Order: sequence, then C-alpha cells, then structure tokens
Amino acid sequence: MEPTPLVEQTPGDYSHINGWGIDADPRNEPTYPMKNYTGDDHQRINWERPPLQPVTVEVLHSNERPSLTAVFGTSSPPAGLSRAIRRYAFTFSESEYGHWLPLLLADRINVVEGLIDDLKRGHIPNIFAEKGWKADWKYNRKGLVQNVLVGVVVTTAVIALLRRKKGINNSH
Repeated sequence: MEPTPLVEQTPGDYSHINGWGIDADPRNEPTYPMKNYTGDDHQRINWERPPLQPVTVEVLHSNERPSLTAVFGTSSPPAGLSRAIRRYAFTFSESEYGHWLPLLLADRINVVEGLIDDLKRGHIPNIFAEKGWKADWKYNRKGLVQNVLVGVVVTTAVIALLRRKKGINNSH
C-alpha cells in the first residue's frame, strides 16, 4: 500500500482564478526572448539612499562589507560569552569555517545563556513546549524517540568517558 500524499494532487480547471497560469506561456514572459531595452535601467543610479536605521545596539557585520545594511535586528543584541565568540567569528571572511563554526557555537551558548537569564528572573522555562516535543510526540513520535535515545546514549558515553579519565588520573 502506497503512503497517502500530504497534499492531494487533483487536476482541475483554475481559469476562474484571475491571473492563474500567467507564466505558463514563456513567450508572455517580459524578458522573452531578450529584454526590451528602454534606457530606464540607467535611471536607477540616481536614486537617493533612504535614511539608515540608527545604531542603538552593537551590530556585528561582515568584514567584507564596508558599512552596515540599511536595516538590522535590535531585539536581541549580542551579550555574554556568545557575544565574545561572535566578535571573534566576524574577524574572519564569510567563506571560512572560522566564521561559521564559531557562530554555530555562539548560538548554542546563547541558548544556555537564555535559560540562565530566565532562571535569574524567576521564570522556569517549559523546555518541552519550547522545543516542540508535544508536536513531535503527536506527529513524529518515532523521530522524537530516536532523538531522545541518541541523546541519552551520547550523554551516557560522555559521562562514562569523563569518569574513566577521572579514575585514571586519581590512580596516579
């Protein structure tokens, strides 16, 4: 028995939808076969740049770009240990692992910093809800159980390895 597709594929007449299939005929595409040059393309070089967003928090940006983008997020500026790691990452080019791997590490550390901050403010986070485990249990039970088992095995192996090394160091 074949699995049922998530979205039912039914052929139908969609001609009643205004604009439906407008891109179906390649000859109706504006740049087919070659763009009709009007000279307007060069008019855009005279545009006035809109005012930039004011910088009210530290904004880390690529060392390959001379200035900040016109807009950027300010809701969660870099802070703590993850901030230091992000600063280090932005000293590297975007084409290097030295840029991306520290950013991944900083994201993970930022999660832990957020949990600590929540606990400091007296808020006990609902990790099960925030990680989406209720939805996983309902819609992806096998995947959730597999992820939990892998987590338990890895954690047990790390603890056993650390205890073994501690036992070896104490015997000398």
